[in-house]
Amino acid sequence: MHVIAGLGICSISPTVAAAPTQLLVSGPSQRCLDIYMGSQEPATPAIIFDCHGRINQQWEYTAAGELRTFDGARCLDVRAASTQPTAIVQSYPCHGRANQKWTIKPDKTIVSAQSGLCLTVQGGRTVNGTGIDMWPCQGLAHQQWSFSAVPPSTNDTQAPTPPSGLAISALTCRSATLTWKAATDNVGVAYYDIYRDGQALGTVNASTLTAQLTLTPGASWGLYVNARDGAGNVSQASTTLPLKVPQCETDTQAPSVPTGLRGSVSGTTATLAWNASTDNVGVTGYDVYRNSTKVGSTSSLGYVDSGLAAETTYQYTVAARDAQGNVSPRGTTLSLTSGKSCTDVICSAAQVAAETDIPWGLAALPDGTVLYSRRDAQDIIRLDPVTGTKTSLGTIPNVQGTDGEGGLLGIAVPAGFPDADNWLYVFHTSPTDNRIVRVRYVNGKLDVASLEVLLKGIGRNKFHNGGRLRFGPDGKLYAATGDGQNGPFAQDIRQLSGKILRLNPNGTPPADNPFGNYVWSYGHRNPQGLAFDASGRLWEQEFGDSQDETNLIVKGGNYGWPNCEGVISRAGTGCATAGYVAPKYTYRNTEASCSGIAIVGNALYVGCLAGKRLYRSEISGSSLVNVRQFFVGTYGRIRTVEPSIDGNLWMTTSDAAGDKDSIPNNTNTQILKIILKP
Repeated sequence: MHVIAGLGICSISPTVAAAPTQLLVSGPSQRCLDIYMGSQEPATPAIIFDCHGRINQQWEYTAAGELRTFDGARCLDVRAASTQPTAIVQSYPCHGRANQKWTIKPDKTIVSAQSGLCLTVQGGRTVNGTGIDMWPCQGLAHQQWSFSAVPPSTNDTQAPTPPSGLAISALTCRSATLTWKAATDNVGVAYYDIYRDGQALGTVNASTLTAQLTLTPGASWGLYVNARDGAGNVSQASTTLPLKVPQCETDTQAPSVPTGLRGSVSGTTATLAWNASTDNVGVTGYDVYRNSTKVGSTSSLGYVDSGLAAETTYQYTVAARDAQGNVSPRGTTLSLTSGKSCTDVICSAAQVAAETDIPWGLAALPDGTVLYSRRDAQDIIRLDPVTGTKTSLGTIPNVQGTDGEGGLLGIAVPAGFPDADNWLYVFHTSPTDNRIVRVRYVNGKLDVASLEVLLKGIGRNKFHNGGRLRFGPDGKLYAATGDGQNGPFAQDIRQLSGKILRLNPNGTPPADNPFGNYVWSYGHRNPQGLAFDASGRLWEQEFGDSQDETNLIVKGGNYGWPNCEGVISRAGTGCATAGYVAPKYTYRNTEASCSGIAIVGNALYVGCLAGKRLYRSEISGSSLVNVRQFFVGTYGRIRTVEPSIDGNLWMTTSDAAGDKDSIPNNTNTQILKIILKP
């Protein structure tokens, strides 16, 4: 007998009549046969990994000759039914064909019934993450497997500590070396995931405390690292390391002056165009000025300026800029006069209030006032748009930021609010998790003593907290939850992360939810926008790693993350996986990173952060058509859009200065009223 370090697992002889679920241990490494990252996605590779006894290492050898895992939901499978050496071994839904049948031999080899080849650790390597393939049976040590009993307790739910000591060396304009100090874990750290501002840069094994980064010249990044153990638990993020990437060459020459500025007016919308500027390195964009005030930025040769005052003359000029911030003089002035009335879909935009914090969630009340949450200041504000008066209703207790996207997030009120109960519903980050609470709104204040925690245990992290709340026409509360930077949890319907959740107003799961719990849909990365159309259908806006998406949510639907992002395949069979629900529209991150959506009539409005614009599209059946962009660069980063009581829009901004920290009142943001064409 032998013992696997840390678990005290005793080996037993391989036998068809062994215990129903067991571990399969590779002889040379004493590591277990494992399905990568615990993913149940079809075609997820098999690997060897430190034995932790979780469900993705538990194997049942059936009377039919199958090796089943995930409580029998997946079978060990030879990819593409190949009979050739080096064929990849994976997990796949069980179908009973020969490439999922195995014979266990007395010499501890496991032989494919289809090819006669042996289950083999690739290259005889012993490190964590080594893949499994097929090879002619030669009785080699790395072809020998021992069954071992599953330890009595394999429910490892303790996450590693955050990594520390991040440092940069060998910095150039294109590359750098990132190092950090090891995290600790009750069982053992398995991987480190490297991020910049919420975007994944890569993953390394726990034996590696360094990563080579490919950089973008001139970029400003916030780098951090998460630790992950073999059971799939992810640490909170390390402290962020700011990185300013140098330019590859010094450039002090400004672009040439834009020429040929021309334009036209339709009602209260002006459309501009101009000729391209030149530069010694390259023009990266153009700044548009109205009456000497910059109102927008664009990388194209045109700009649409919406929401002008009627019968008013405006003076426009344009300047060009390059990647190093050199700006040309402004070109010639163009004078345009707006029409008598609005002829476009957006008629005007006006600031109703300024803010020093980030207005995140917003709810319009029947009396025309609005309530909004301040993410980092952690209080709820009542705004009277007629007078501009702001009144703090009180601070939500137990809120904690994440030095990123966490804090006091979405709010929602049920139909009829304020009513006899006066419940205000809130999504927030706590010191341990994300949670949904409700608190009574009494005499213009929050009755904090009435606060009830409806749902807790939603995964939190520096980024990917989700946070939007919306009541549906069915009277149920819908909540968007991020994956907490733990992608596989988005595919696990037992987890609350990476989901759209559906709750009764009292916090219980509705009886008609698809999986008998709170989960309404799954496979989401970082959903934030939620809106219902006139047909009662739920639309959702989701941050992607490189591609954002607008989804039409269906009961029980799987939206693919982390194996499919938008229309980009990432793992397994990716977006081609049967059953995945495809997005209705996708966007490049640089033109999107959208947080809030609203539906007015048959139009869907999407507010975007990195894209600094408002998208408008029309809902036609189950499609989005006539997609247009407004306010490109005019108001900076747009966080939230919500319908107003009078059939228009509320819109809030999220200035970059304080958008990635948890410091209250360190930003300059706006709350705007957008008037739509009747």
